[in-house]
Amino acid sequence: MTPRRSSLRFRERAELLDFLLEVSRVTSETLDLAEQLSAIASIVKEVVPYDVFAILLYSERTHHLTIRHAIGHREEVVRSLAIPLGEGIVGVAAARREAVLVDDVSQDARYLNALDAVRSELAVPMMARGKLVGVLDVQSTRVKAYAEEERSMLSLIASRVASSIENARLYRRVDRQNRTLRTLAHLSREFGAILDLDELLTKIAAATRALITYDAFSVFLVDNERSILRNRFSVRYDQRVKIDNIPLGKGITGAAVESREPVRVLDTGADPRYICSHPGIRSELAVPLIVQDRIVGVLDVESERIAFFTEDHQRTLLLLAQQIGSSVENARLYGEVAEREQRMDQDLKAARKLQRILLPRVAPELNGLEAGIRSRPAREISGDVYGFFEQAEDSIVIAFGDVSGKGAAAALYGALITGLLRTLARRRNPAELIQKLNETLLERKVDAQYATLVVALWQPPLRKFILSNAGAAPPLVLRDGQILETKIEGVPIGLLDDRQYDEVEIAVEPGDALVFYSDGVDEQLNEKGEEYGRERIMRVLKKRGTEPPQAIADSIIAAVDTFRGAVPISDDQTVVVLRVLP
Repeated sequence: MTPRRSSLRFRERAELLDFLLEVSRVTSETLDLAEQLSAIASIVKEVVPYDVFAILLYSERTHHLTIRHAIGHREEVVRSLAIPLGEGIVGVAAARREAVLVDDVSQDARYLNALDAVRSELAVPMMARGKLVGVLDVQSTRVKAYAEEERSMLSLIASRVASSIENARLYRRVDRQNRTLRTLAHLSREFGAILDLDELLTKIAAATRALITYDAFSVFLVDNERSILRNRFSVRYDQRVKIDNIPLGKGITGAAVESREPVRVLDTGADPRYICSHPGIRSELAVPLIVQDRIVGVLDVESERIAFFTEDHQRTLLLLAQQIGSSVENARLYGEVAEREQRMDQDLKAARKLQRILLPRVAPELNGLEAGIRSRPAREISGDVYGFFEQAEDSIVIAFGDVSGKGAAAALYGALITGLLRTLARRRNPAELIQKLNETLLERKVDAQYATLVVALWQPPLRKFILSNAGAAPPLVLRDGQILETKIEGVPIGLLDDRQYDEVEIAVEPGDALVFYSDGVDEQLNEKGEEYGRERIMRVLKKRGTEPPQAIADSIIAAVDTFRGAVPISDDQTVVVLRVLP
């Protein structure tokens, strides 16, 4: 996979989440350190190109970084290199606990020359439970090979793999039974795939019980706004129970949060910190859940027996806690996103209902005209603007335009324009109306928002239209199978002060039709990257021009659909057709 393709695949949140879940799965399905480091090298290669790669692990005993896995480094370097904190680019990243990116190592005195051809380097520290685990280091023979995107992606990978590496190192020091090893590998895969928080916590409770016999099990989540540990899940004798929240800093669980370390109490009756949530409890073990150096919660197990929980139990829960913390946080964030999307969907439904009122889908009755309308949004709601506003002496103002952008922001700006048109359209000719509308919008200027707009004043007794234009495509006039193009230009509204707008008169005859269309129609692309274009609109008009206005509008949209094939709608599309009646 090329770097460009890998960045494109993460444009959607769901795709990034899938990748992070895959990282968690790959790095946690084994506790063999060599296998993990090899898997990490493959993961990094997928998204960050390198010519030289190394994973260096930190020793608290020697205070040095040593290479534990390398690609492209000379064998003697791998065997002998030991880097103190603060020395070299890798040592600086480790000492500062932050990524270091060097565009040209030949200009950086900190660079430790391990290979003459190297020109750029990116070093990212790996942190777990607030402690330095090591450094991911990538090097390239190209100057400026890495940018902010690679720094962010490698940092994201480092945050996911650090705990797995630390767990593997801890596992090497712990003589665990084969049952624990199989269970941990299984749970790592299973937890990472569950995004429903209740389902996840139920699985965690059952999995923990398979490793450690407990009488009560709870998971608390940190709620900083309310300064509490919020009880999210509790079981007693395998039955769900509800217990009270605990103030931050209180109880055994609060001590685990403050110390950021497991707290094991052999006799709860002799510990003044103990808060009785379940009757009959005599010993307790609380392990903080830490994600990216941030406490997200506490896993707590309790027993009715004194001194039941051992150091072995503590090490086992500590191994589980890293995966559990990441899985719980992923599930919690997923739940928040789902809830936010649900609220957004409800808001969009309400916006669609309001827009149906502001932008009629059925053409109104107009003196001397028959109208047809076809409009559809590229997203949930449209940024196209159109409306019909009565003036004195049976005159009618017809406005048709397009707001910059798409979606909710464009629709809200369009609603503002529609509301202003209703207020300003009376007793103003088109040029005056557009000028006044531009001035009013600039008084309420919204950054990066503007609109194109064509305004036509229909005067039935005189059978003529007076047009003024602010950057929109002027309407096409269809007469006896021929297309008459109108030429009138102007600056879009909402951009510049003190704009003057021109007017042009169009005398029409019975049977003539004026066709307005938004740029989403003529700029629609097909699978070859071609635009539908104004010429194709004219062909439809010449072929179907004798049909009723609504049929003509429908035919244009149908022709666009045939042209685009499987290509999605790229912009809001609206067509308004007005035919002069006898």
